[in-house]
Amino acid sequence: MSELLTLSARMREELAGGPIAAEAEALLEGIALAARILASEILRAPLAGLTGLAGRRNIQGEDVAQLDEFAHETMSRCLSATGVVAALVSEESGEPIFVDGSAIEPAFSVYFDPLDGSSNIDVGVSIGTIFSVHRNEAPPRCSDDLLRPGRRQYLAGYAVYGSCTSLVLATGRGVTGFTLDPVVGEFFQTHPRITMPNQGKIYSANESNSARWHPGLRRFLDHLKSSDEPSRRYTARYIGSLVADFHRNLLRGGIFLYPAETAGTGKSSGKLRLMYEANPLAFIAEMAGGAASTGERPVLDVVPSELHQRVPLIIGSAEDVATALEFLSGAS
Repeated sequence: MSELLTLSARMREELAGGPIAAEAEALLEGIALAARILASEILRAPLAGLTGLAGRRNIQGEDVAQLDEFAHETMSRCLSATGVVAALVSEESGEPIFVDGSAIEPAFSVYFDPLDGSSNIDVGVSIGTIFSVHRNEAPPRCSDDLLRPGRRQYLAGYAVYGSCTSLVLATGRGVTGFTLDPVVGEFFQTHPRITMPNQGKIYSANESNSARWHPGLRRFLDHLKSSDEPSRRYTARYIGSLVADFHRNLLRGGIFLYPAETAGTGKSSGKLRLMYEANPLAFIAEMAGGAASTGERPVLDVVPSELHQRVPLIIGSAEDVATALEFLSGAS
């Protein structure tokens, strides 16, 4: 244990010399606290009666689980208490939350999916929290002030609550992974300088939707499954929790697809949310040497028009994403 760096020590080293290093460290302490609380509560959710639905729907029209609400409240309180956050944008809140008394320079705005994959809560499948952090040039006063493209992210990350609790953080300098020691109650660095393999052997997609995909992407899946070289044949691995599918592919290589569907399905503009799902994962992927696209442009180049905007997502190893885009364009 003496050879391991704590989250605080590693990030202090990572951000050293930056103009707002102290504020960023306070922010990360708030995120880590929320992740520890959620990890503990998720483990005992069936015993505490926190499984099942809360009896309402969120801004996207999705049924809200009780743990969704708990995660939203936990993230909101922990981030607000840092004193360095001016505004919060959550999947579970239709409007942004402006934090009284913290809108001073320098300050951050944080966009987050409190509990990604919450439909899997009742069956014990890995779920997680995804977050994106933007530095404010001026204190945000309204929703339009928070419509910022992904390239302007200050840092991004996610937590995965599964067989262990992992926390992955990306700054402009790279991607680092941490694991929670539940006895000590501290995150320790376990994956320094994560680099995504340039090509993988895993594809992750809900193939039950493929009949409604662009024909080029259907050909791409056929290509992945029909290689004449056994060493290059791909394996399907789809958990149904975006954060868990992405985490596996980040470490092992591969591609995740949730593309647009044909008109009339309600998913012609994609399903995943740009600001707090696609953008933070795209930032992590690029910082680790991977790629992320909507099928038309890099995710990080999308200029948002609304806080809860949806986009298609093709993300993973750089070569795999490039091949998918070739099929989508008709070049293959």
